Amino acid sequence: MKHLLTIAAAAILVMSCSSQSQKADDPLADSGRTQRTENLLANLKAWGDSSVYLFGQHDATVYGIGWEADYANDSTIHQRSDVKSVCGDHPALLSFDLGHLELGDSLNLDGVPFQRIRQEAIAHFGRGGMVTLSWHLNNPLSGGTSWVADSLRDVETRTVASVLEGGEKHELFLTWVDRVAQFLNSLETPYGVRVPVLFRPWHEHTGSWFWWGQDHCTADQYKALWHMTVDRLRQQGVTNALYAYSPGTESDGDEAKYLERYPGDDYIDLLGLDCYCWAPDADTTQVARYADTLDKNLQMVCAIARQHHKAAALTETGYECLKTADWWTHALAPVLERHPISYVLVWRNAHNRPNHFFAPYPGQLSASDFVRFYNDPRTLFLADLNGLYLKH
Repeated sequence: MKHLLTIAAAAILVMSCSSQSQKADDPLADSGRTQRTENLLANLKAWGDSSVYLFGQHDATVYGIGWEADYANDSTIHQRSDVKSVCGDHPALLSFDLGHLELGDSLNLDGVPFQRIRQEAIAHFGRGGMVTLSWHLNNPLSGGTSWVADSLRDVETRTVASVLEGGEKHELFLTWVDRVAQFLNSLETPYGVRVPVLFRPWHEHTGSWFWWGQDHCTADQYKALWHMTVDRLRQQGVTNALYAYSPGTESDGDEAKYLERYPGDDYIDLLGLDCYCWAPDADTTQVARYADTLDKNLQMVCAIARQHHKAAALTETGYECLKTADWWTHALAPVLERHPISYVLVWRNAHNRPNHFFAPYPGQLSASDFVRFYNDPRTLFLADLNGLYLKH
């Protein structure tokens, strides 16, 4: 096991919970959240302070390159991931999306059953891992997707206003948030423990590709959207959620721009950043530009996190198709080691979209470099946590 793990373990061992062989209590902390959810927040801050960070991937255990989980077979829960096939270990952090939950569908926007997401989240928590959830919800005014369509641009600019109090879609939107609350409240182990999660809605709002983005609502409307969402979840009894604010890189290192739409410390627990490497044809200049952009923006995010006493993370990143063999250890890791982040999350390996993957699979160009990244004592994968963190 990596030698720095003892540093991280020392911080989280005291937060471990009672034996799973007994009925576990799930007490509320003074914050109104479960004590285990507060433990998760403490761990996120401790990891950042200890120079280690969790590695995560979106949808890692439900599909990958050339395979998809057998959703009808419970024995396949949490058994496979492309990451594990390459380095022998699952990501410490799993991410899933709740898009289409608001519609009452049984499958999310990528075709994964919500029941399977629930099972995977509970299983990952049981092994000591962390779970984060995003929400690419449909447009309640146009009926379209999260993504802005040019033909509906006049509608997109009215959508946020329509869901706020007094808007024509307000009551509908509350039912959508209530469905999210029901799902979060259903994340419970057989021992009666609610699974702590980091919820990350309304992300990348500094761009304008989502209907809640920069050009489609005012700063006050965006903040009101956050307030309404979190307040409603709390009213519906959600006690196992932390909340992440994750703009893109449009602020370009400017703290005032990054915080322009910040909903406030009472609503946010983690400050994040979504920053992707777009380098066609293994363009090393573009890869270097990504590293510079990431470095500049993470420095800003971590500085703001310290000022506001929040955890910090690289909430989304990746290099689609991983066209350079050493991206992990020469582009990503050297930047991350300079900043006190709690985790890094790469996006998914689509089983049904050629050339849409962000982690290696066996035989992929960067697989050997990823193993070196895995062996770096600063990176924490599931086995590194050794069942200590949030064990029920």
